[in-house]
Amino acid sequence: MTRQESGRKNLNRRDFIKLGGMSTVALTLGSAGLMGMNPTASFAKSNGNPNKGQNSFSGFGPLVKDPGGVIDLPKGFQYRIISEEGKRMTNGAPIPGDFDGMAAFQGPGHLTILVRNHELSGSESAVPGKNPYNRQAPGGTTALVIGPDRRLFSEYVTSSGSLQNCAGGPTPWGTWLTCEENRTDDHGYVFEVMPNEPENNLSKTPIRDMGFFSHEATAIDPATGIVYLTEDDFRGKIDPDDPTNDERSSFLYRYIPNDTSKRPGALQKGGKLQAMAIEEKKNPDADFMNPGQRFGVVWKDVNKEEPHDDALTNGCVRFNRLEGAYFAGGVFWFDDTAGGEKRLGQIYRYIPATETLELFYEGTEANEMESPDNICITPWGDLLFAEDGGNGNRVMGITPEGEVYPFANNRLNGSEFCGPTFSPDGKTFFLNIQSPGITFAIWGPFPGRNPARQRYMGHAAPPANFAPKISAHSQEIAKVNGISDLEAAAFLRHGVPLKL
Repeated sequence: MTRQESGRKNLNRRDFIKLGGMSTVALTLGSAGLMGMNPTASFAKSNGNPNKGQNSFSGFGPLVKDPGGVIDLPKGFQYRIISEEGKRMTNGAPIPGDFDGMAAFQGPGHLTILVRNHELSGSESAVPGKNPYNRQAPGGTTALVIGPDRRLFSEYVTSSGSLQNCAGGPTPWGTWLTCEENRTDDHGYVFEVMPNEPENNLSKTPIRDMGFFSHEATAIDPATGIVYLTEDDFRGKIDPDDPTNDERSSFLYRYIPNDTSKRPGALQKGGKLQAMAIEEKKNPDADFMNPGQRFGVVWKDVNKEEPHDDALTNGCVRFNRLEGAYFAGGVFWFDDTAGGEKRLGQIYRYIPATETLELFYEGTEANEMESPDNICITPWGDLLFAEDGGNGNRVMGITPEGEVYPFANNRLNGSEFCGPTFSPDGKTFFLNIQSPGITFAIWGPFPGRNPARQRYMGHAAPPANFAPKISAHSQEIAKVNGISDLEAAAFLRHGVPLKL
């Protein structure tokens, strides 16, 4: 299903050199899933929707088996393979493996630029960069320039010499933060990568004030410039005979930059690193609530050199293994891939305006959800997440109206989906398979952009069978004290007793 095609000719030399620093056009790898189009799929007016005036949407229908045996998608959707591990970049160097986190940026004209992580470590074939942070470290990032026809125009290295680049996140000013999921030998940092200035010195300069720890993902509040960071750490003990007896810990951090100009390099000007805490947990034997009280979260300063140990010492909120992060509609979303009573994963949302933490979703055997990893909020307001579990080879969607639907199923191999992101115009969904690395462009009858529905998602109730369960007694306490059941669930999962 793969064919070689000539590159597009509509990018002028000056723009092309600016993008890739190269003088030749790459051949495009194209592979299309031939599925029937269904242009009638659209929003329908909601009946009984508590958010009056919003539109209702219940997914795209069942998945259609891909005759090519690669990925199943709903009827009306198509895919094209735009990059494959081991093929050649524009300069002839091999495309490195272990594809992971990714984001899409607006390029010149109608071009889209993808920046993609490579979670490489040890003796794996390195990202072939020319200006590395550490010549012995194989990780880094590459960029893909995609034309309006969703075909590859060029592909090149944007940073190299980092280690285990797992996820990260885009900035509102058009750069990519790549995160090292490692903390050895001067690795364990965040780097800022500029898509149109590949391998510049900024890309090899760690943002040390963002902390030395096992970084996973980032997301930025565009209103304040505050950076939220998840930690994927394996330190601690777990009982192999009882996986619920787990003493591992990861923390949620935020970075408040000194320079709020929101431009490349501003995060390098230093800032304050903090970890999330629940103040009331300091004295768990005391009554947690009195009638009329409302509690949220607080943030504690931590040492950038050892923030994990500092957060642990200061009693900050312990999660199991934090993964994906996304900011949309005034709400920060993140997930714990091994959280919950069944260790099948949790999705949280934090609302900065009210300093509240809510447990939105918790995996159970009954709801057949396993290990949420990378997440994103779609342009029309749904939550999409890629699974990373034993049976988790899917991308799933949740609507603000409480519907759950499958969007993609990986039939090619047992590797995980990762890097879900939408093009700036919202018409193309880009997605990776990690190993062997494949990047897809997916398109079809996506709904149009809907910022109001994104905001609605940030405050909507979860689907009934995914909502965290709390007792009737705890529900009554939450009601009396003016907090939601989802807030109460978050407190309970982190050891805060609810008492009258």
